[in-house]
Amino acid sequence: MTTPMSRRSRFLTGLLLLGLSATGLTACQKPGGSDAPVRIGYSAWPGWFPLQVSEEKGLFKQTGVPVTLQWFDGYLDSINALNAGQLDCNSQTLGDTISSVAGGAALQVVLTNDYSTGNDQIIAAPGIKTVADLKGKKVAAEEGTVDHYLLLLGLKKAGLSAKDISFVPLETGAAAAAFAAGKVDAVGVFAPFTTQALKRPGSTTLFSSKDFPGAISDHLVCRADFVSKNPETVQKLVDAWFATLKTIKAEPAATLAIMAKRAAVSEADYKAYDAGTTILTLDQNKQVFKPGTTMQSLPYAAQQISGFLQEVGLAQTPPKLEGLLQPQFVNAVQ
Repeated sequence: MTTPMSRRSRFLTGLLLLGLSATGLTACQKPGGSDAPVRIGYSAWPGWFPLQVSEEKGLFKQTGVPVTLQWFDGYLDSINALNAGQLDCNSQTLGDTISSVAGGAALQVVLTNDYSTGNDQIIAAPGIKTVADLKGKKVAAEEGTVDHYLLLLGLKKAGLSAKDISFVPLETGAAAAAFAAGKVDAVGVFAPFTTQALKRPGSTTLFSSKDFPGAISDHLVCRADFVSKNPETVQKLVDAWFATLKTIKAEPAATLAIMAKRAAVSEADYKAYDAGTTILTLDQNKQVFKPGTTMQSLPYAAQQISGFLQEVGLAQTPPKLEGLLQPQFVNAVQ
């Protein structure tokens, strides 16, 4: 991986898939029949590093499901692999999943790993004290990232839109460097680039994912055809996840070492970054799949994200959300 914690690169990657045909979606089916290992993709984010614990502690085998865990340096590559049928399941955000659905992919959410609760931030230069102060200012972020999404949410809440700022599209590391060098007035970045950006004297965090509870959620997402053909296997995958969380709680030192190594950061740094990610318990998982009126309800969040994508012109047609959320697997965990 090119940078430690080089997390979820693009929020709206599914929009690249608007031309997908049914043939493209089924071109690379799971080889070897139903007994072949389940192919799961993941990339750098605290909510997904526990999968490394699952593998190293043999928890997939203990649950009775063979798994091939595939690491991706680039999150975009993992989403494309899932949509192309090269993976059975992938670790990705709800927003990315919905944008992929808008592009023609048939996907289902079977598990919620976490919410981002502060690791995504909009950081501003001295003198910019409110979101309203961003009007007319240069704001950098990687176009299409979850932090671009966070920026748009913050602007909307303040009664502004993307037209009210001068948006500077830069790769996340370059955006942080440009802000630190005083070349832009504000920046949207995720950890560890938050640390780099905040080195600019007098800079402050205007708002973060903590201010939008549930807006950025992370999940285990599987291809719909895989779920329909292998429900018992999917159940074992979900069971293995919660067995992993129990192991992390029972063996904090050993599992921290595993996750920090996978993240290529020190254990101290990992703890700091992990603080901005809230891993959901089994009870919380069961709750978030239920209907509600806040972004901490997945049915509500899915509708809101769908509408938002259309409102800002990033989805041309309403994504088909029917069947997207599959709560039966977390509900069946003992």
